[in-house]
Amino acid sequence: MPDTPKPWPRLIAFVDMDAFFASIEQRDHPEYRSRPIGITNGLTGTCLITCSYEARAYGIGIGTRLKKARTLCPEIIRVPAHPERYAEVSTDIMVALQNITPDVEVFSVDEAFLDLTRCQGYWNRSPEVMGQMIKELVHAVSGLGCTVGISGDKTTAKYVAKRKKPNGLAIIPPWEARARLKDVPVTELCGINRGIASFLAQRGALTCGEVARLPISVLGKRFGNPGRRIWQMCRGEDSAPVETRIAAPKSLGHGKIMPPDTTERDVIRMYLVHMAEKLGARMRQHALVAQRYLVGLRTRDGWIGSHHFRTRLATNDSRAIIELCKQMLCDYWQGEGVFQVQVSALDPRPAKGQQELFTEETDPPGRLNRVMDAINDHYGEFTLMRASLLHRSDMPNVIAPAWKPYGHRQTIVPTVERKKARGETSLMRAPTWPDCTSKH
Repeated sequence: MPDTPKPWPRLIAFVDMDAFFASIEQRDHPEYRSRPIGITNGLTGTCLITCSYEARAYGIGIGTRLKKARTLCPEIIRVPAHPERYAEVSTDIMVALQNITPDVEVFSVDEAFLDLTRCQGYWNRSPEVMGQMIKELVHAVSGLGCTVGISGDKTTAKYVAKRKKPNGLAIIPPWEARARLKDVPVTELCGINRGIASFLAQRGALTCGEVARLPISVLGKRFGNPGRRIWQMCRGEDSAPVETRIAAPKSLGHGKIMPPDTTERDVIRMYLVHMAEKLGARMRQHALVAQRYLVGLRTRDGWIGSHHFRTRLATNDSRAIIELCKQMLCDYWQGEGVFQVQVSALDPRPAKGQQELFTEETDPPGRLNRVMDAINDHYGEFTLMRASLLHRSDMPNVIAPAWKPYGHRQTIVPTVERKKARGETSLMRAPTWPDCTSKH
């Protein structure tokens, strides 16, 4: 019998899918396999959302303009994104990971943290074997490769995973983390933005080791608790927990990149209406209302009209949000070229118990919204839509960075979820974990 592995005080795994969107396209389309492909936002997108590893070998990366990509690699194949498909595969993976541990944090559509600490006794396996279990499970569910980083905290696990892509498995025991991070530039850690990096550089701290030697009070005084966490991160002692619950939203929003320098009022209005409809439907799906909304247009000179607009009553009615968009367009836009729109609800709150929702004034749109939502939930998003959105096919969906497979962060509804609602299929179910500390 092999010796029982000594449990770690804390055991965190980070799962990072390899070229996720591109790999799904290559899996689903054999003609793309082993070939350089670049994913764009529909057939009109001018920048690559992502690309395959075959394309990356030519120096192409996320955000590369399609024109430049074709110069670097004339053989590159442009593939329009299929967000619903990516969300469907992601959901299957995230649900399957709960077969390893119930403590799963969906970090993004292609990343997840797993807290394996209290499951060490259950599996009775070494961290290396558990990492391989994760990789094999992901491949069995999706047919895709992933990289797994394992350490005693979230930041170190994520860092070491990024160093081993693609298809890697990397481990830093927690008692080695501080020494292994000592010479790492602090900007390589997740969450260190330019402002923080500049503040640290002014104090002679460019590496994790140099930050770790600063008094924790220096960062705490300037940044508060986030600053103290940065100090811990640089020491390989990030205490942030794996968040299995999605926090209540401070805002909900939808934005869209447009063709550069768009000046046609009707086109800009259509984009705003599209985002307002998506936002309203998402808020109604999760029974949220708001009274303050942000509507903005982005130009070469920055954002315009990004002011707070208020409705008389808290609402999730798409028509009320659309009126705010029209108001912003009328009051603030003066013909500038626009390349991005944004519509957000600020400080949304639960609609339950909101008496004003059922007043005579708001009930008719409420009935209309319920009918439209029911049809679109059953047959797919925008099956029933306003006539002004008939050309929305030129505006494909995108997956927000904060996307989650469940809850208010589910900005893209996976096709499998709609099929499940109609009784056509079923998702893999995660097990019920009675006790993760002992094996049954």
